[in-house]
Amino acid sequence: MGRAQNEPKLIWITAIFMAIFHIGAIAALFFFSWTNLIVAAALYVVAINMGIGMGYHRLLTHRGYKVPKFVEYFLATCGTLALEGGPISWVATHRVHHQHSDHEGDPHTPNEGTWWAHMGWVISGRALHSETARLGQYAPDLAKDRFHVWLSKYHWVPLVTVAVTLLTVGTLTGGIKSGVGLVLWGIFLRTTLGLHATWLVNSATHLHGKRRFETKDDSRNSWWVALLTGGEGWHNNHHANPVSARHGLTWYEFDPNYYGIWLLEKMGLAKNVQTAKLLRPVAGAGPA
Repeated sequence: MGRAQNEPKLIWITAIFMAIFHIGAIAALFFFSWTNLIVAAALYVVAINMGIGMGYHRLLTHRGYKVPKFVEYFLATCGTLALEGGPISWVATHRVHHQHSDHEGDPHTPNEGTWWAHMGWVISGRALHSETARLGQYAPDLAKDRFHVWLSKYHWVPLVTVAVTLLTVGTLTGGIKSGVGLVLWGIFLRTTLGLHATWLVNSATHLHGKRRFETKDDSRNSWWVALLTGGEGWHNNHHANPVSARHGLTWYEFDPNYYGIWLLEKMGLAKNVQTAKLLRPVAGAGPA
C-alpha cells in the first residue's frame, strides 16, 4: 500500500540526527578496541534490555508487573539512553500501535511499506512526539507523574551525560583518541544498532516469522529479532497476551528481558508479575 497524498513531511531535525548517528557508527569501526566493544555491549543491555524492553515496554506501557517508584524511574532513565524519545511519547505511541495494529491509525504498520514501518514514520510527522493532547490521552498515568513529565521533556540529558562521561574518562585514561573511540562506540554505534533492533520489531515481526496465536493483526514470532532485542521478537505471543511480562512462552523462546523481571521479583523489587500461558495455539507453530 503506498503512502497517501497527504503524506507527512520529513522532520529535518530528526533526519539530521539520524544521519549523524549513522555516520558516527561507521566512524566507530576505525576506533576498535576491546574496551570500546565491552562498554558498547554493556550500554546496549542497559538501554535496550533494561530501558526499552523491561522499562518502557513491559512496565510502563503494559504494566505487566509492579516495582517501587525508584526502580520505575531508573528503568525509564535507562530507556532514554536508546534515543527513542521520552517515556510519555514512547508509551503513547506503542499503546496506539496496539489499539490499531496493522489497521488504519497504526503509526508504523508494514501495510504502508516496510521502510515506513522500520524508520520512515520516525523521521516524518506521524511520530507523536509533539502531539501533546494525544499523548495525554494514551498515557494519562505517566502524564500525571512529575518525574516522567520532566524526563520526557529532557530525555536527551541522560544520553549527553553518558557521552560526556565517556569522553572524559577515556581521555584521562588513554588520551583524546581513546575518549573519542569510547563515545563513537558507546554512543553512536551502540545507539544506532539499538534503534534498528527496536525498529525491526515494528517491521520484521509484522512480516516474517510464525504465528502461534490467531490475532487480529499480522504479528509474528521471530527468533533472530528476539536475540537482538532481549525477547521482544516473540511478537505474536506479545500481541496475543499484551499484559504478560513474559514474551517467550516455551523453553526455546529466549527472553532475557523477562529473566531480568524474574530477577527483580526474586530480589523483592517486582510483584504482580503477569505471565501468559500457551492458550489458543496455532498448529505447527514452532521456532520461527
